[in-house]
Amino acid sequence: MAITVNGTKVDPPGDMRVSLLDFLRDDLHLTGTKIGCNQGACGACTVLIDGERVLSCLTLAAQADGREVTTIEGLAEGDALHAVQAAFVDHDGLQCGYCTPGQVCAATALLNELRTGSPSYVTGDLTAAAPLTAEEIRERLSGNLCRCGAHNGIVSAVLALAEART
Repeated sequence: MAITVNGTKVDPPGDMRVSLLDFLRDDLHLTGTKIGCNQGACGACTVLIDGERVLSCLTLAAQADGREVTTIEGLAEGDALHAVQAAFVDHDGLQCGYCTPGQVCAATALLNELRTGSPSYVTGDLTAAAPLTAEEIRERLSGNLCRCGAHNGIVSAVLALAEART
């Protein structure tokens, strides 16, 4: 089998113990996915597998076999930024940029969760669509840390995108 990474089929690593993070960075040279805590606590390594966010430091590359992995490099269309990337720029959702790739991937998945009606911990009515509130977005992004304090801009970017899609 093969792993599809950003639309390209690649052979899985020979060593089944390799994390997806190490596979992406070391074998495929996709260094946009960052190494943060390497323990699943910071979200810097967030990527998408079949459209759902995962922490690549806690995911074995073998678990992505036969699946579609999207990294920050795979979101843009050539030189055109993905809508989430553009919103982060427009709303000052970044400072140093280290956490930004993971934040953008998490926000992309978050927008899909809102679209499909997936509830979060703070969703009040589980029978209705999740509300488009800053509190809802903060909860859904709580696994992605920003040490620079760009959270307000990140929330503003996601809120603007979520409101534009309704």
